[in-house]
Formats: sequence, structure tokens, C-alpha cells
Amino acid sequence: MNQCRKPTLADRPWIQRIYESSGYRGAEYTFANLYLWSFYYGEVAEVEGYLCQRLNFRGVHQYLYPAGSGDIRPVLERIFADSRREGKPLVIRSLTRETMAQLESLYPGQFTYEPDRDSYDYLYEIGTLADLPGRKLQSKRNHINRFIEAWPNWYTRVITPHNLHVCEKLAEKWYESHHESAADRRALTKALEHYEALEFEGIILYAEEGRPVGFSMGNRISADTFDVNFEKAFADIQGAYPLVNREFARYVREQHPDIRYLNREDDMGIEGLRKAKESYHPIFLEKFIATEKEARP
Repeated sequence: MNQCRKPTLADRPWIQRIYESSGYRGAEYTFANLYLWSFYYGEVAEVEGYLCQRLNFRGVHQYLYPAGSGDIRPVLERIFADSRREGKPLVIRSLTRETMAQLESLYPGQFTYEPDRDSYDYLYEIGTLADLPGRKLQSKRNHINRFIEAWPNWYTRVITPHNLHVCEKLAEKWYESHHESAADRRALTKALEHYEALEFEGIILYAEEGRPVGFSMGNRISADTFDVNFEKAFADIQGAYPLVNREFARYVREQHPDIRYLNREDDMGIEGLRKAKESYHPIFLEKFIATEKEARP
């Protein structure tokens, strides 16, 4: 696939169209993440109406399972041919149980499969995050109540080009105590710079007039799934995180009544992040890695 290249903003219409036709719910199958994290997701190419993504992992090319619709075998054959140049077994990432079964049916016995737990996406029924029902989420409601008691004049505002600077300043302060998040900061800076072009939506949470304490932003992945790309809040303010989470879920539900799931993406193997996301009782979108048993001659 010699035509592989880094995506640009001009690629958004055709790439997003292919993503939507695939119906995938994974966070890696949205143009915003592809563009913002191109230093990780690598290069793209259109092959037979499919989008192929090639990334460099420890000096060796790997591939995301192609997105699109129609006959996928010619597309996979092109990926085989591309990987053959390096003389190493083909590695395909981001397979779901459905796409793993598809790959196995096309190439029986040629791959081994292993779960990629650090890349599992956390899906939630939107009503779960918007309403926080039941005993299991009582602690979230309690934290929100403590916030409301401390800040009775709290409010939210929709993110617009006129208040993006609020998010920028809040993020700068947040990163002062999160030095390990350099890649995340790089992606968020780019997201705020191209907020409208990437068709992001979001809200800012204020504890009181002129005191922003959190924001959340994202965009649509598929017909029924919305991605929460970035969420920042000050952890030392009790309830800020669960409240901005709840309010963004309510915003998405109101603006997009056809959305069923919020995808809060993976935890990257970070223990604290995993614990926080599991505490909302997710539906896991499992991911698998397929490795060719022997490189094709």
C-alpha cells in the first residue's frame, strides 16, 4: 500500500463516511481520534472502498482491522502483500469478536488470537450515565450531592468558539499535576485548535460564576454510539468528575436522541483510570490482536 499517508483535515468527509458505513463502535474508528492521534494510529489508505490503517509498533508495521462495507477479502489480501515486504508475520489489531470470527472464517487456522485488555473500550448505556440509577451508582450520586451542597450556584455552558479559551486554560492547569500525559496534551491541544472542523461537541462545568472546574467533549462514532474523547476536571473538588460526566451524558441524550451508548474509550492499562471506569459498570467492547502463525512466502 504505497499510497499510505498521514491523514489531513481534508480527508475527513470520505474517511468519516467509510467509518459510518462499517458500524464499528470502537474509539479508533472515528476520524477525530485518527487525526488527533496520527502519531500513534499512523497512516491510512483507501483500498477497495475500505479504510486501511497502518501503524508502526516497535519498528514493525501492524494494521487495524479494515473499516468499510462489502467484500473484505481483496482488502485483506492487499494488507498481506504490504506486510510481506518486511518478511514478518502479519499482525492485525482492534478486532472485535465479530471481526475476529470473520477473519478466521476467511483464513482458517492461519492466525492466533489474544485479548488486548488495555485497549478494551468502556461502553455505557447513555441512561446509566445520565441518570445514575440504582444502588450500584449511589456513591456517584452522593459525590454529586456534595458538589451541589458546596456549590449551589453551579451551572454548565456548551463549548463554542467563544469559550474554547476556558477549556485551554483549565487544561493547562490540569496538566500541571499530570506530567505523564504528554501525548494526551498534544492530542487535546490539536482538538481545541480544530474543534469546529472536527465537529466536536462539549460542555464546561462551572462551580460558580467565572470558576470553571471541568469540561467534557466528544463526537459521534456510529449511528448509536457517541465518543467521549476528552474529559478533564479537578479531582480535589469533590463531585466535579461525576457531575461533568453526568451533565455531558444528559447533553448528548438531549441533542442526539438516537444515541444509545457512550464510549468512554480504553484505560491504557492505567490502574487508577481502570478502577474509575469500572466503577460505572461498563459494557466492555473487547479487542483482540491477530498474529499470523507464519509469514506468507
